[in-house]
Amino acid sequence: HLFSWIKAGNFDASMALLIDPLTSIFLLIITGVGFLIHVYSIGYMHDDAGFNRFFSYLNLFVFFMLLLVMGSNYLVMFIGWEGVGLCSYLLIGFWFKNQAYNDAANKAFIMNRIGDLGLLLGIFLIFINFRSLNFTDVASMAPAASTGTLTTITILLFIGAMGKSAQIPLYTWLPDAMAGPTPVSALIHAATMVTAGIYMIARNNVLYTLSPISMNLVMIVGLATALFAATIALKQNDIKKVLAYSTVSQLGLMFLALGLGAFTAGIFHMATHAFFKALLFLGAGSVIHALSGEQDMRSMGGLRKYLPVTFATFLIGVLAISGIPPFAGFFSKDEILANAYAHNPIVWGVALLASLLTVFYMFRLLYLTFFGDVRASQHVMSHIHESPKSITVPLICLGVLSLVGGFIGVPEVLGGSHWLNEYLSPVFAQAATLSGSHHHLDHSTEYTLMAVVIGFTVLVIIAAYVKYVKRKHVPVADAQLSGPSKILANKYYIDEIYNTLIVKPLYWLSNVLDVFVERMGIDFIVNIFGSSVPEGGKITRLTQSGSIGYYIFLMVIGIVLIVTYTLIG
Repeated sequence: HLFSWIKAGNFDASMALLIDPLTSIFLLIITGVGFLIHVYSIGYMHDDAGFNRFFSYLNLFVFFMLLLVMGSNYLVMFIGWEGVGLCSYLLIGFWFKNQAYNDAANKAFIMNRIGDLGLLLGIFLIFINFRSLNFTDVASMAPAASTGTLTTITILLFIGAMGKSAQIPLYTWLPDAMAGPTPVSALIHAATMVTAGIYMIARNNVLYTLSPISMNLVMIVGLATALFAATIALKQNDIKKVLAYSTVSQLGLMFLALGLGAFTAGIFHMATHAFFKALLFLGAGSVIHALSGEQDMRSMGGLRKYLPVTFATFLIGVLAISGIPPFAGFFSKDEILANAYAHNPIVWGVALLASLLTVFYMFRLLYLTFFGDVRASQHVMSHIHESPKSITVPLICLGVLSLVGGFIGVPEVLGGSHWLNEYLSPVFAQAATLSGSHHHLDHSTEYTLMAVVIGFTVLVIIAAYVKYVKRKHVPVADAQLSGPSKILANKYYIDEIYNTLIVKPLYWLSNVLDVFVERMGIDFIVNIFGSSVPEGGKITRLTQSGSIGYYIFLMVIGIVLIVTYTLIG
């Protein structure tokens, strides 16, 4: 407890911090991965005119994210929640002289405001029903509340998570967030901001466990987002856009785990994802740095000879996100798939399809960037060189974490003790008690599922290799696409649909209100009062003629009127 912040009647909000196993995991990831991104940024932003401004924003971003996960009540968490939203706006639009980047920053800010409204309404409902905003108080009182109340609260909180963690339908801001410098993309996608929604639902595990409807909603939205974003990534040619849609898809898998009640599995995948996604983004930044700003994979190719460290570390990241053992992503993704199968084989099938699509588009990215013929211009290739140590050392560190990070959660079926599960058990103990027994797979079934997943993964890798390395296929220009490929390349036209159904009607309504309410109504009334003053002055100034006889005449008239009024009265 630091100090009493707001005290009014029976409302008391303290500025207080809560450090428990769940917070500790996030603190390690935010500060650990954030530190490596800071080191990387020193080399990446070295020649930028806004170097000092960039680091002030970056540090403020980390500060608010730390506040978000350390707050002991919803109000302190909300300060951090809004703070990371502000910093994302500042960093996405960091190069503000480019109007497209400003538009992307505005989009992120406005999209998050929609989600934040849901979160704020949920916090209001929590106080109305529990008369407290402390996490521990609310969790202890939640079992006595009605299911309908808890469902309303948890759905509103989930709307906030959908905005911050880019789930359908509030996901469209995240791919556009690539407008910011690459270290920003890594920080947003790996260590901060987008994991805020995961943290918030995990922190409210008791409320969600008591609301089966909300749990199913989280599961369905997460599963749909994982598959939806993975299909879009198949046809993207901007190296950072592919990784952006990959993030949306991986976040979907995390929400799937949370919706299944496998809270530890969701946090586990969040942790491993922080390692390999930061590695992939920073690796992409190294490629972009070496190619003088080029981001289109169709203009890359054959770079593994020129960028050996970048290639080696990037390969580790691709293997990790693809779920190849013993890389970090294998253990966390396998645990989510196992929980999905225990819940429903159909859910497992859809999640597996999303995972296999991830394998394909990530190896597509790897092959188009580092294999085949060199497609960059001679001018660019004449200046190509491996990135400086300030960039490659963080890549190597993240590569090591992506290789060994999964061992914190090795399941018993593979001879491990699942240390992470034991560590987080105090946080999720009440939810585990309330939910009752979970369906657990026997070892033979788990081994079979692992073999099936790894088998399909290897086949997909081979298919990508044949297409992009053996046959040297290079994606055609967007204008030449047709059919499903064109739909995927244009991201299902979701932005265009939102623009037609929401943005344009709002602009039309704004114009109508501007003309008929603002100008013809409010402005008209205000202008009447404004114009009446000079017009009245023109009339009254005629009484000041300067003629003494005229003044005496008015004085006599005034006296006569006063005497008459007095006599009559």
